[in-house]
Amino acid sequence: MREIKTKSLTLTIENGRMEKPKYENFHGKSFRVLKNKKWGFFSGLVDDKEGYKRAETNIVGEGDEEIDTTSFSGEFNFKQKKKLESVDLDEKINLIRDVERSLKGGVVVSTRVTYIENIRKLYYANSEGAELRYVVPRTGIAVQIVGKNGSLQFLSKRLFKPGGFEVTSEIFDVIDSLPKTLEKLVIAHTPPSGRMNVLMDHALGGVFIHEAFGHAVEADHLSKGASILKETGIRVGSEELNVFDDPLKEEFGYFPFDDEGFLAERKHIIENGVFKEFLHSRSTAKKFGGRAGNSRSQGVMEPIIRMSNTYIDEGDYTFEELLEEVKNGVYLIGTRGGETNPATGYFHFNAQYGYLVLNGEIRQMIRDVSLSGHTLEILRDMKIGKGVKFEPGFCGKSGQLVPVSDGAPPTVVNAFVGGG
Repeated sequence: MREIKTKSLTLTIENGRMEKPKYENFHGKSFRVLKNKKWGFFSGLVDDKEGYKRAETNIVGEGDEEIDTTSFSGEFNFKQKKKLESVDLDEKINLIRDVERSLKGGVVVSTRVTYIENIRKLYYANSEGAELRYVVPRTGIAVQIVGKNGSLQFLSKRLFKPGGFEVTSEIFDVIDSLPKTLEKLVIAHTPPSGRMNVLMDHALGGVFIHEAFGHAVEADHLSKGASILKETGIRVGSEELNVFDDPLKEEFGYFPFDDEGFLAERKHIIENGVFKEFLHSRSTAKKFGGRAGNSRSQGVMEPIIRMSNTYIDEGDYTFEELLEEVKNGVYLIGTRGGETNPATGYFHFNAQYGYLVLNGEIRQMIRDVSLSGHTLEILRDMKIGKGVKFEPGFCGKSGQLVPVSDGAPPTVVNAFVGGG
């Protein structure tokens, strides 16, 4: 049984107009019963006895599910340095007004700033005697600006982390360069096309490892035959490549235990170039052998296997050495999303902008640029720099959104580049 209570506030200012504050309070319970090797599920605010009864009623026939029954108990409370409830609404509104004012001028024709705060309280119990509680606050600001001068372009940036109002203290550093970058972007050149060396910044490298590789290691895709990865122990990259999924890292995807009541821990997905482990639920861990702890849900929906804070660990190359490796190619920055197929390994992403690299030097800016290729081919030739940074976001899967973050140092790959 899971009981979830969330309390959230959203504030948005767009082009100087402040929208009405949006408060949301949610209280829900969900119940799962495993009988005849098949799950029954029910969600609703009923007492536990009734909830389990209704979940069992939803079981029809027999299945083949077995689960890891390891149990944990404990209580976890993520500490806020500046408690959200201690900051009055006016201070929060004044903050995003100040953020918006700092973005105006020049070629900027539209601005949008959104502040979010959310406190999630989760209680979990099962028939094995497990009993777990946690409280995790998440806070942040998302910014988007649009500019026009020859072409219409936009830039965006997010600062979301677990914690209280102290998280927002970094926002002006995060967005400091956006207006000046936009001035250059609206008059930037179109990109070259073809296969070439690409230096990806941390944001594009992070979304690559999350989207192109991370979804393929979610073991429910393996169960459905929809992953390019069929087994562990195979080499997928050079010896310098290490990839982790770490829900205990204090980034936006943080959680102390998952929605199946399994204690969170860091997973070493790729170790020195060798694929080591899938991400598992209790059932896929039992089926394939592995460690559970990666089942998550939006609200009281059924838990499914999800990533948390997924990242490429840093390597040994300096930024200047990476530029020398590129020699003649492009340097791509940020992401506007894209698509990938975990069953085939092919991906296509759009960068926010980039630069030509000629003879190892950064030259003119380029816009509307995309990156595509095959995941395993990219990983084999990746050259990895120093200094991991993270970008937060919400990952969608099976109609559910959960907070995650993606991380990477600067990396050099060889891929197809074209217009976005």
